[in-house]
Amino acid sequence: MEEYLAFRTQQKMVGIFALFLFLSSWLLNTGAVQKTLQSKTEYGESMRIHKQISTEGIALIKKFEGCPQKDGMCYSYQDAIGVWTLGYGFTKNVGPDSKITVEEAERRLVEELREYEGYVNKLVEVDLTQNEFDSLVAWVYNLGPTNLSQSTLLNELNKGNYNRVPSEIRRWNKAGGKVLDGLVRRREAEALLWSGGDWFEV
Repeated sequence: MEEYLAFRTQQKMVGIFALFLFLSSWLLNTGAVQKTLQSKTEYGESMRIHKQISTEGIALIKKFEGCPQKDGMCYSYQDAIGVWTLGYGFTKNVGPDSKITVEEAERRLVEELREYEGYVNKLVEVDLTQNEFDSLVAWVYNLGPTNLSQSTLLNELNKGNYNRVPSEIRRWNKAGGKVLDGLVRRREAEALLWSGGDWFEV
């Protein structure tokens, strides 16, 4: 009888120990899964928030914004619809006698692009390649965040219809109600950049 009771006690102890091991393992695995999911979420959010335009995207913007230079200075000019512009598309507080050094124009462009990167990161709800991100930042830099937020382009993109984006980019080729050759070329370059094509000769 005593041997039987000892055997039963031993069985219970083994069962309790096995249960303890199971619960410990489950708790550890659950914590690891939660930590992994949290890390992935934080990483994904970080990528969206901190994604920045590349040198190729900046090169596209500089190609089409222009920056009339002489002796290391950029001088103001009137764009296709008569807006006084300085450097790489700067229009705030710009007049016919405005000027800026080339170095300052370069620095200011990078600083201003931080704002436009933020618009794209905020409004776009799907993952983007670097080329796609660069293309959209260049587009928004020229057309503004309001146009992006209200566009069919953004609506289609956020549905996951990536293949619709190039044609939507090309639609925005007018200024002052007229189709402008410069905007046709710029939109074509942005559409090619989106697709990873060669936009340099556009």
